Amino acid sequence: MAFEDLKQRVRPDWRDTLRSILEKARSLGPQAVLAFDLDSTLFDNRPRQARILREYGDARSLSLLSVCEPRHWDTGWDMRAAMRACGMEDAEVERRYADARAFWQERFFTSAYCVSDEAIEGAAAFTQAVATTGAQVVYLTGRHEAMREGTIACLARCGMVTPPGSDARVHLVMKPTLAENDDAFKREAHLRLGRMGTVVAAFDNEPTHANDYRHRFPEATVIHLATDHSGRAVELKDGIVSVPHFALEDVTHRA
Repeated sequence: MAFEDLKQRVRPDWRDTLRSILEKARSLGPQAVLAFDLDSTLFDNRPRQARILREYGDARSLSLLSVCEPRHWDTGWDMRAAMRACGMEDAEVERRYADARAFWQERFFTSAYCVSDEAIEGAAAFTQAVATTGAQVVYLTGRHEAMREGTIACLARCGMVTPPGSDARVHLVMKPTLAENDDAFKREAHLRLGRMGTVVAAFDNEPTHANDYRHRFPEATVIHLATDHSGRAVELKDGIVSVPHFALEDVTHRA
């Protein structure tokens, strides 16, 4: 399913679904488990993407890329599209792409760069609201263990509930290494979630992962973040609710 088609799935009453999740979590307390993906779910990683492309521009004396901003990544994870959005001609994009991709690969999946991420709108307040219900917060991510330090630092900077600490109800579940397949890792992690308590809700931007949650936990509310995704043509299963962000109030009218 195309990105724009996924955005069109967002219903006017999506905030009611988020509120009902909090009510269910509150009713179950510590027995409740809520699973959150990180990239493009709780975190906007366009600042990280833009930082890397800027540094690539600096390293190769490409002034158009040296001023890359997060908005240049608005169409998703396609670096070619971002390079074109910065003003680079198609032929130059194709000539530079392999080198730029290698430069990106060395940096994107690191603690040093994931600290550049910013919170999705309302994500900090929502995770804090979940914590106040007494429920368990599980960050279940395709990031690998080498990114743990930067991930925790970014969670803290962005105001989200953070592991580790005195609160044993907050968990960060990561791949052992970068090499593991994200899909397989998350499916295996579902077993761990099920042992922790009652999975009330799961949040993910990837349609494949949202569908897997829907299959494994049919009684849970599965939330799809209509932000961006890997681009695979996957249809969301019936019953999955798409949301644009986590803000429970519309503040667009405020100054």
